[in-house]
Amino acid sequence: MSVSIVMGRGRDGADIPLDLTELLSTRLLVQGNSGSGKSHLLRRLLEQTATLVQQVIVDPEGDFVTLAEKYGHLVIDAAEQTEATLRAAGERARMHRASVVLNLESVEAEMQLRAAGSFLNGMFEAPRTFWYPVLVVVDEAQLFAPVAGGDTSDEARRLSLGAMTNLMCRGRKRGLAGVIATQRLAKLAKNVAAEASNFLMGRTFLDIDMLRAADLLGMERRTAEGFRDLARGQFMALGPALSRRPLMVTIGEVETASHAGGPVLTPFEARPAEDSYSLILEPVVEPPPRPRERRAAAPDLLAQLDAYNATIPVEEPETPCEADPERLWSLVEAVVSETDSAYRPLATLYQDFQLRARIEKLSRDVLDLAAFRILLASVRSGTGYAQSVEPDWQQALDVARSLPEDVQGVVLLLARAALDHAPCPDDDAIAQAYGTHSLGRARRQLAYLEERQVIVVQEMASTRRIAFIGLGWQTA
Repeated sequence: MSVSIVMGRGRDGADIPLDLTELLSTRLLVQGNSGSGKSHLLRRLLEQTATLVQQVIVDPEGDFVTLAEKYGHLVIDAAEQTEATLRAAGERARMHRASVVLNLESVEAEMQLRAAGSFLNGMFEAPRTFWYPVLVVVDEAQLFAPVAGGDTSDEARRLSLGAMTNLMCRGRKRGLAGVIATQRLAKLAKNVAAEASNFLMGRTFLDIDMLRAADLLGMERRTAEGFRDLARGQFMALGPALSRRPLMVTIGEVETASHAGGPVLTPFEARPAEDSYSLILEPVVEPPPRPRERRAAAPDLLAQLDAYNATIPVEEPETPCEADPERLWSLVEAVVSETDSAYRPLATLYQDFQLRARIEKLSRDVLDLAAFRILLASVRSGTGYAQSVEPDWQQALDVARSLPEDVQGVVLLLARAALDHAPCPDDDAIAQAYGTHSLGRARRQLAYLEERQVIVVQEMASTRRIAFIGLGWQTA
């Protein structure tokens, strides 16, 4: 069944529909300079679909919090939450099918990236049972998926860019329909923008943006300058949910408005400089320092989400089950089986393990980080659960625990090969165990272990042999 809404009117005054069913499968990219009407367009889309599909809005400027007053969206203020809480909130928002506005207005740029990345990742990792359709609108998307580095840390940028890439590239099968809006296509990461199949291109003035917009719409380059002539609220539309040929649409009216209006020109009356001097440079009296007040505890966001939309039946969580070692081993094996897990940060893998543990009705604290790290290294070494309980492997674990954490994975990889009397792992395998792509750095770990009197390395023509000192283990 196809469901359509009216986005606005064409040149001839006819209604221009948007096929919501098609949009949920093909995603939407909106581009236009500041003042071109992007926020108005997004508000029109959100108002028309508020009663048809669950919505999640990533709002860096606090423009869309007013939707809560009319349509009942839950407003989450990122300034009052932690990254862990936001990640859990993203997952629970999908479970409870709650429409949410993630308000990032009160936090700095670094926290905006972390908050958006954590929340979107939580939505992305929700169990398959809760993969209902969600319209995910990200305003000012160039902030969360930048084409180049800025003033924020690399870690925050990778977190946010990874979440945006998952949303646009892998979100469709999970029911996540991305709608991203940006001021400039040149500032938006190409692997994020390229996944959209529907486009609404508004007024822009820079040549590089006009040419790229024309290319996306399949227009001839000589017509690209027409983007400068578009009025506020006018967009060129193309895509399976909109039109098979480029079509100009004037966005329709909206029922709600942002709290922050634009600048309004008011009468100006100049005053003498002497009067201004006394007003502006009046001495400032420093107030005495006040005792620091204890801040009230932040509202329990998870409790709000649990209570939200209480008419939807949700199974009550059961008492956590007891975890046997073999069950934990299988959970870590599932984490390791994910693509590129060898190069993902330990904290990310640990969060993945905690999520799987909760799905299995285990306590999320069933393993602390140190125990997870050594178990992860054991699984990566190729050791099975039956082998892990053997006395020789317990000796290998004791050796690994006596060394720095970053080389524990390398030691266990070598120990597994030596215990099995298998060929010594090559540089690629050692580099992967160390979490690097550098083969030179991998070889340096062997030299370090030899200096620590843990192993002896015997280099041969095309291979090498490694023996563990004092244990009698050696590779083939």
